[in-house]
Amino acid sequence: MLSRATQPAASGTRTDGYLALEDYGALGDGRSVALSGADGSIDWWCVPNLDSPPLFDRLLDPEEGGRFSVTPTEPFEVERQYRPDSNVLETIFKTAEGQAKVTESMNSGTAGRLPWAELARRVEGLEGTVAFAVEMRPGRRANGASPYQSKIGRHSVFHVGSVLGLFRHSEGFVSERADDAVRGTLTVTQGQCEVLAIVAGEDEPLVVPTIADIDDRIDLSDEEWRAWASRVVYDGEHRAAFIRSVLALKLLLFSPSGAIAAAATTSLPEGIGGVKNYDYRYAWIRDAGYTIKAFLAAGAQAEAKAAFTWLLKRLAEHDARVCYTLGGELVPDLTEIDVPGYRRSAPVQIGNAATDQHQHGIYGDIFETASCFVGCGNILDPSSAELLSHLADQCADAWRKKDAGIWELEDPQHYTMSKVSCWQALARAVELADDGQLPTTCRDRWARERDRIAAWIEQHCWSETKQAFVFYPGSDKLDASLALAVRFGFDGHEKLRKTLDAIDAELGAGPYHYRYSGVDAEEGCFLACTFWMVEARVLLGQRDQAEKAFMSITAALDRGVGIMTEMADPTTGVFLGNLPQGLSHLAHVMALDVLSHQDAC
Repeated sequence: MLSRATQPAASGTRTDGYLALEDYGALGDGRSVALSGADGSIDWWCVPNLDSPPLFDRLLDPEEGGRFSVTPTEPFEVERQYRPDSNVLETIFKTAEGQAKVTESMNSGTAGRLPWAELARRVEGLEGTVAFAVEMRPGRRANGASPYQSKIGRHSVFHVGSVLGLFRHSEGFVSERADDAVRGTLTVTQGQCEVLAIVAGEDEPLVVPTIADIDDRIDLSDEEWRAWASRVVYDGEHRAAFIRSVLALKLLLFSPSGAIAAAATTSLPEGIGGVKNYDYRYAWIRDAGYTIKAFLAAGAQAEAKAAFTWLLKRLAEHDARVCYTLGGELVPDLTEIDVPGYRRSAPVQIGNAATDQHQHGIYGDIFETASCFVGCGNILDPSSAELLSHLADQCADAWRKKDAGIWELEDPQHYTMSKVSCWQALARAVELADDGQLPTTCRDRWARERDRIAAWIEQHCWSETKQAFVFYPGSDKLDASLALAVRFGFDGHEKLRKTLDAIDAELGAGPYHYRYSGVDAEEGCFLACTFWMVEARVLLGQRDQAEKAFMSITAALDRGVGIMTEMADPTTGVFLGNLPQGLSHLAHVMALDVLSHQDAC
């Protein structure tokens, strides 16, 4: 189960050059995330930032892609786990000749994030002798860059475009260097310890740390993670699982700006061989808002405040857009990259078309975030209050229009969940005004529009035939995101109970749920939907049913080190979609929060 400290053995077996997504662990430093495979290969790392071009991209290009592999030369078994309450990852390789442990960290320092990228790997002999083949091959950016080595002072450095890097190692590593890669062997016996590391930056002078300092920072980083986790507020029976998901969310917090990335990867398919392959290395209003609430539930006030401030500033600069870059700009137009893609699923993309959509959900998301922030005893400043008042006025006028909906669909409709989100926004705006946090000039107008929306939903979106709120008026389809209406406090609990029952019956697939009717032919089940259902059942007083569903999904996801993707194949359990997926982890956090009966702060 996700709550265990030690996870089952990973396979580390590649099929056609690819590892299963559940065989990856995530490392991070507050600026970027690296994915480490169970066979010892780091297959994804964008340098220096989450949304930079990848230095390692074997994840999407198994033959030609960049990688940093430390893999036993003999057949092996593997066990791996994160250190308790930490994002430092440990992997034990077992061969016929011995055992060795690889400890991996994206290092930080005593003052937090380092001003350079430092990826460290400590290799320790535990029993007998274990030999490793090592390869550090920078990626070629889909043949847009040709990596090369040069000698600067006493050091051999590698260049990829504007990225400058050092491959540092202890004396036990015997290597051969070429422009395209550094290759060699490393053998450890019981008690022997060797260190391999990459230090890199972009368009900046490069520090050359000693191997001893890099090695020390592995344990220092572990201490920093554990110190942060120790302050997380949660005393339920699933604390280890709660901490693991909060730590995953922390990896997605882009510390230079306060933005929260939806995920750390691009173009991992929602269905193998399909075309639903999107770039999630941007900050969505929806995902960021929900993550802020998860941080508040965990008592992480500083992270929540930084992210909330970032959101408000973006809304002030660019108005209500669906998503932004991590630096706060508008997301670039879609560009296709000429690489094979994960399991040959194309296209591979940079950018996201959602930036040009309108989704009513952004109103509900930002107001729910403001409400949670204030509900924890905090105060809105006059500038933020004025901005929110403007957005409430905008919502009061816009709610009657069609939109792309929470699922960012190309067919505009009067999506029921979008109307609920508008109701939610105006309900929270009225509450904030009554609490003195917003000016009251338009308070009564907001209240009237809130009630008109509720009446419209009751009149147009309820189906007597389906005994459920439907996807949109006139449709007989269902939408699993309507489980969120319970969290938002939408009225009509008896109808919401019936809607949840209908969702379970029509969209449920074992322990999982599809997003909406008819999508099963195109993609896997959406993990967040199942956790939203658990949360909604608890809030509606159906605790036994919620706990049973939670234990079922927990068992189904017991496949790796606790890092969740966006989706899973309900037949095989194979993970699908980008990772670490913030929406999955934050939904997990909120389900655990309500199961523990904790308040949001």
